[in-house]
Amino acid sequence: MDRQNWLRKKSRIKNKLRKSNNDYRLVLFRSNKHICGQVLDANKGITLFSSSSLDNELKKDIKKITGKTEISKAVAKNLSNKMKENKIKAITFDRNGYVYHGRVKAFADELRSNGIKF
Repeated sequence: MDRQNWLRKKSRIKNKLRKSNNDYRLVLFRSNKHICGQVLDANKGITLFSSSSLDNELKKDIKKITGKTEISKAVAKNLSNKMKENKIKAITFDRNGYVYHGRVKAFADELRSNGIKF
């Protein structure tokens, strides 16, 4: 898939997500090496908090983990703990145009297993 098709798909997904009723949206970014998730307040348009495989608080845990899928699960667990501290239980999951497979699916499954509803 070339970049133009991916950008069109990404904008289609964004327009559908704007119609959702949840106040919070989790936006996922995935590169070849790293993964990042951030929770946005949909009404105000600001980032509340985020978690990434580059965060200093996760560096020690990530060094022990082998495999990018396991790293994405660790990042999702850290993000879900932050969401629980701020009493956020339901979000809209924005996969940002990425296929729901592999690391993206592992990230979403880990959030669900920690009590976050989509």
